[in-house]
Formats: sequence, C-alpha cells, structure tokens
Amino acid sequence: MLNKPVLVESLIVFIVVLCVHMVVWDRYSWCTIALAVQAFYVQFKWDRLLQLGGAVFQFRTTANSGLLPASMVIPLLGIVMKERCKSAGIVYFERFGIVVASTGMLVALFLSVIAVGITKPVPTNTCILTGVAGSIIIYTMKHSLTVSEVIEVLEVLLIFVYLSMILLYVLPRCFTPGEALLVLGGISFVLNQLIKRSLNVVESRGDPIDFFLLVAVVGVVLLGIFFTVLFAFMDSGTWISSMFFHMMTAVLGLGVIMPWLYRLIQRNPLFWLLQFLFQTQTRVYLLVYWTVLAASACGIVFYQNAKRSSESKKHQASTITRKYFHFIVVATYVPGLIYDRQLLYIAAVLCLAVFIFLEYIRYFRIKPFGQTLRHLLSLFLDERDSGPLILTHIYLLLGMSLPVWLFPRPCAPKGVLSGAGALVPYSGVLAVGVGDTMASVFGSAMGEIKWPGTKKTFEGTMTAIFAQIIAVALILIFDSSVNLNSSYAWILGSVSLVSLLEAYTTQIDNLLLPLYLQIMLM
Repeated sequence: MLNKPVLVESLIVFIVVLCVHMVVWDRYSWCTIALAVQAFYVQFKWDRLLQLGGAVFQFRTTANSGLLPASMVIPLLGIVMKERCKSAGIVYFERFGIVVASTGMLVALFLSVIAVGITKPVPTNTCILTGVAGSIIIYTMKHSLTVSEVIEVLEVLLIFVYLSMILLYVLPRCFTPGEALLVLGGISFVLNQLIKRSLNVVESRGDPIDFFLLVAVVGVVLLGIFFTVLFAFMDSGTWISSMFFHMMTAVLGLGVIMPWLYRLIQRNPLFWLLQFLFQTQTRVYLLVYWTVLAASACGIVFYQNAKRSSESKKHQASTITRKYFHFIVVATYVPGLIYDRQLLYIAAVLCLAVFIFLEYIRYFRIKPFGQTLRHLLSLFLDERDSGPLILTHIYLLLGMSLPVWLFPRPCAPKGVLSGAGALVPYSGVLAVGVGDTMASVFGSAMGEIKWPGTKKTFEGTMTAIFAQIIAVALILIFDSSVNLNSSYAWILGSVSLVSLLEAYTTQIDNLLLPLYLQIMLM
C-alpha cells in the first residue's frame, strides 16, 4: 500500500523540478527528470527494506527513506549555479556547476542501484527504469564533461563509497538513506575539492574565506574518524583517554590542519583570523552582540535543565521551548547578512567546528565535560535523534549557513544576484528561522485541521507562508542591497512549495528546506 504523505512529498518535489526546468531547459533537464522518476520508484524499495530490516546499514526508522527529495538537491543546485554563472560570463564556475550536477546525479544513482541490488525478488520494472536513467546520465556526461572533470566526478563517488561504509557502520540510526546522501555526498565533495586545491596551489595567495570552510569540515571529519578508530581499542571515559584526546586534538590541529591552511592561504591562519575578526568597528559590535546571544542560548539550556530537576526527571523540552533557539539563530544571522556577510561566513564555520567538537566530547564521554553535556542536551532530544549522535542543533546551524556558504559570489555582481536571487542568502532564515518556527509554534498551539496522513496542520502551514512574506517585506526595508525586480509571484510560489514540503517531509527539515528554497530563488 502506497504511503500518501510520501506521494504528496514526491509530488511537491516533482513540481519544484518542473519549475526549475521551465526556466532552465537543456540537456541536463532530461537527466534530472529521468533521475527523479527512477528515484520515485526506488524510494519505495528503500522503504520496504527499512521496514523489513533488510538494508545494508541501520538507518533512522522514524522516517521514510527520503531518496527522491535528497536525490534532487545536488543536481538542481549544480544546474541553477551553472545558469547563474553562464549569464554572468564566468566560464570556470559554469563548468563547476556542471561538475556539481553530474556528481549529484551519479551519487544518487549509485544509492538507487544499491537498493535495487539488495531487494529480493529483483524488481524488474525498477531495474529497467534505473538502467534507462543511468544510460541517459552517462551519455550526457560523456558529451558534456572533459576527461579531468569525469575523473573528478569519479573521485567524489569513490570518496562517498568509503565514507558511507565507515560512517554508516559506526553511526547506526543517525541518518535516513536520503540524509546520508546529502550529508556524506556534501562531505565527499568538500574533501575532493580540498585535495584538488591543495595539489594545485599556485604561488599567488588564495582567498582565505574560500578555503576556511573546506579545511574546517575536512579537519573535524578526519578528527572524528581518528578518535572513533582509537577508542574502539580503549575506554574513552577514563581520565587518561580524555587527556590523550585533548593532546591529540592539539597535535592534529596545530600540526596538520594549521599547516594545511597555511599552504592554501600563504599566511599564518591564526594571525589572519584575528586581523579579520577585528578589522572594522562593525565587526566588533557584531561579535559582542553574537556573544550575548550565545550566552542567552546557554542560559536557556541551564534554566530548562534546572526546571527538569525541580519537576521531574522525565520532563522534556516542549516544541515551543526548542523553537527559542530558532529565534536566537534568526537574531544572529539577520544582522550578519545585512552588515557583514563575510564575517557571518567565517563565524558560521567556526561555530560548526565548535558544535562538532563538543559533540565528540559528549559522544566519547571525554572528561571533564562529556557527561555534563550528555545530561544537558538529553532534555532537547526528539524522535530524530534516535542514533548515538545528537545532530538536530548541527542541522539547524547547517540549514542557516548553507545558503551563505553556497552563494555563488564570483557570479554575482557586487555580491548580489538579481531578482528573487537577491534573497538566496536569506533562504535559511526564511525557510527554517521564520517558516518552520511559525508553523511549529502556531500549528501546535492553535492548529486543528491536519494535513492528511501527517501531524502537521493547515493553520501552521498558512501561518508559515504568511510569516515568510512579512519577513521578505522587512528584508526589503532593512537591506538596501536586495532588489526583487517584480519577481513577487515566483517568491510566493517558492515559499508556498517549501512550506508544503515542510508539512509532508519526514526528513530533517532544517537541512532540506533551505536548500530547496535556495534552488527556487536562484
């Protein structure tokens, strides 16, 4: 029996795909549509494997596979990036967009082939669809990519395969297949880009902002893999292990990551960072303001835990309480987007590295703070944190930051895209900070009419759409760089589609919604 919410979610994704290709129709459109059709069929095979426990790894069981919405994200991002850079006449980034799209298609196709291969009996019709989609994609890649670009795509695929085998084995129940595709596919692409740029460093200095994210992401991932292997042979909760953890973190940070970053930017990373952070008075004011907000977030955590201790050990934070952090994140990102996006870019990278490092301390029970973090954060767990890692706060940070990090700055004159594209850096603020928060708060407080097959309410979705439209109006008032050029109907349609996707998806909405809104706005 077909799952109605999954069908509606798939319909919304198909509408997004068709909307993009109504504006951008080329040879890659056939590839994307073929990939979407086969992913639609294959995701039901994944769902059946998850229900029967026949998947290769242990995936998150509180959601469907999410293969279709995840399969479309990277190819569509590559296609819209290609078109934006093509219109700006930046050939290098136009080719880069093609590589991104091709990589996303091949990785998604690989995940589909796995599902078809382990399904018993072999689904004949789905095999035929997968074969047709694969043939179209490979034929297009053959006539579109150079030899070096084909090698780059295959390198990312190889990294994805090895990362999947390692991380999905040591982190059971942390991801659905779709979430694994997005997270591990993104990490694989970043790692390949860092290796490529490290091997091709020229004598001229690179832009530190471009390299900071790459080194930070790869550094924390390698750090996690190293300690996972190490603590498989020793108890991580002892003082000796904890001292070794901190010592090796310092050694790897100062002995590997810092020299790697120095090679890329040709200057001392710490001195550059300090100079960058305190370069202008505006940056100092923003840093002080963000420090106050960070202290407020910590205060909420401590207050809620004190409340749990006084009331009941079974007390869990309510939906409204968890949304306090969404309000704080919106208050953090909006001034950064208006006054200094480069500072926000670097600050978000540093915050991501700190979040992941603290999660390592909690996960490995590193003294003296590991057990304390476990106790403090357990209050805010929900059904999506069914694995050994707590990832919802990291997903929230990623959802707000990805539109800033993925913004094609070289293809945007004066750092701003035209039309609805001017709102691209605000995609996370609109989709997660405003839309998802309003839908959750008003839906749980006043919602009565539920969308068929879900717990989400009609009132919550309508409130989310209305709140995002108001937010767009406020952005127009306070950010003079945003000029929508009468593209209001497209913005309304984009916001409405993403809000409907929030109502029906069971994937991590903090990660998925900003990416789809960014695709539509670009």
